Amino acid sequence: MSISHDQRSTEIGAAVANAFRKHSTAFVVEGIILVLLGMLAIFVPLFATITVTIILGWIFLASGIMGLITTFGARQAPGFWWSLVSALIAIAVGLILLAQPTAGAVSLTLVLIVFFVVEGAATIMYALEHRRELSGRWEWMLVSGIIDLVLAGIIFAGLPGTAEWALGLLVGINMVFGGMALVAIALHARLPARTP
Repeated sequence: MSISHDQRSTEIGAAVANAFRKHSTAFVVEGIILVLLGMLAIFVPLFATITVTIILGWIFLASGIMGLITTFGARQAPGFWWSLVSALIAIAVGLILLAQPTAGAVSLTLVLIVFFVVEGAATIMYALEHRRELSGRWEWMLVSGIIDLVLAGIIFAGLPGTAEWALGLLVGINMVFGGMALVAIALHARLPARTP
């Protein structure tokens, strides 16, 4: 006996709604933390920009070093030279971001634009996909996705001057709206399930 695509979609949607309901307190706490961190980033955007740049610098450096170790550990494997180049580039990018975080913010601002576009589109699709199961608050996710796309446009229009503050400010705004959306959906999930 096979299950139809619609039945499977309904079961998956119900499982998501049940997971939100079961773990709603954790989602509320996560949402509140996101809102608070987002507000901090909004009020101190240069600090947030430099912090994000430095964290990413350490991530690139660590991944490059691990890639270098792994590459030399597997010298006989195909693609050794490509793996070596990739590891060295990651190390170089990490060192540049750590040495000059303000200058690195311009490059990261371009990456941020791509991030907001992709996240905005994904959030909009998520909201539309789950509007049946989370019918009371799916609009919050839709608004959050639209705001991501608007933020991407704002940051792109102000380059390169906005790079110093935009990264921290826009990440903060994104975190505030994402946190509010998460809290709204989690609180709605606590309501008794409606019968069709």
